[in-house]
Amino acid sequence: MKKIHFLFLVALLPVAVLADPVGEMAGFSVFGKVNLGELAGGEIKTAASPQMNTPRYLSVQSCFVVPKPPAAVVQAMKRFDPTAHRDLKVFLHGDLPASPTAANFAKLQRPPQNSAVQALMTATEKMSDHLQISRAEAQNWAPGKSVWGFWSDLLAKRAQSFASGGARAEAAYDHTGAAISPGQEFSGLVRQQGAVQKQFSSFLGSTGLVGGKGSLKPDLYWELLEVEDDGVVTLGASYTRGTSDGGFQMADGLYYASGGYYVALTLYQLWPVEVGGKASTLLWRGDFISAASLGELHGVERIAAEGAMKKDISKAVSYVRNQAAR
Repeated sequence: MKKIHFLFLVALLPVAVLADPVGEMAGFSVFGKVNLGELAGGEIKTAASPQMNTPRYLSVQSCFVVPKPPAAVVQAMKRFDPTAHRDLKVFLHGDLPASPTAANFAKLQRPPQNSAVQALMTATEKMSDHLQISRAEAQNWAPGKSVWGFWSDLLAKRAQSFASGGARAEAAYDHTGAAISPGQEFSGLVRQQGAVQKQFSSFLGSTGLVGGKGSLKPDLYWELLEVEDDGVVTLGASYTRGTSDGGFQMADGLYYASGGYYVALTLYQLWPVEVGGKASTLLWRGDFISAASLGELHGVERIAAEGAMKKDISKAVSYVRNQAAR
């Protein structure tokens, strides 16, 4: 599975937090009272979240410490470039303005030449049943049309819909089979993790990921990446809000994907801590994904999927942690 990265706009709005970061994290996460000294030494703890009722949903949590204060960590996350790390399999990344147009996806006209990108091109030319698009979007394809022109137009319109009405405004994936609504998928992922939902409810209610447009301004972006050997174009939105103790809550949601997964959500809580006399940050991260392929997994196969997700997350966290610690 891919790794979701981090571009955040900081809006310093107060939210209530507890005085004890370790205790607060233990109260809503799968982790008990962690040892900050061990985490400060570079350990990254990962664990599967409680199993959810919807088979296509999967979630993993992680926690770690960065030897810098929260504001510095946020800035490092904003600078992080996933395309600089080949094993994260993000081929192209582009930031988007508040009112995106097809011209903002110009990089797609010069995609890398590899088997994953070729697979997406072939699927598009055939209007494959596996493409996650609406019936109306499928009608915009015609033989001989530019593949990347098709995707540039589609991505621009979906980004415009998100900017105006949040994830709930996104057209359902109803090109073939049952209709899947990105907005409903985000709500379902959060609703089935009750403790996490309670911790982030006020913050998420201010975003466009769960609910309507939201009051917080997002950082919008798009990517071309690889998921399970196939090329995928995706759209994302990131949000950051300050907490009253000098920490932050963050949300990074991929609200559209041409394949591989329906939606993906990453939540963060950052607390200021002191370890060995050094100002540091304790971070909790929760990754939530909805994907059709997960619904087909049972027993050992599902455990293997959780293991692969934990491995990918640990890899991405290591890159970000190392950059933030400089």
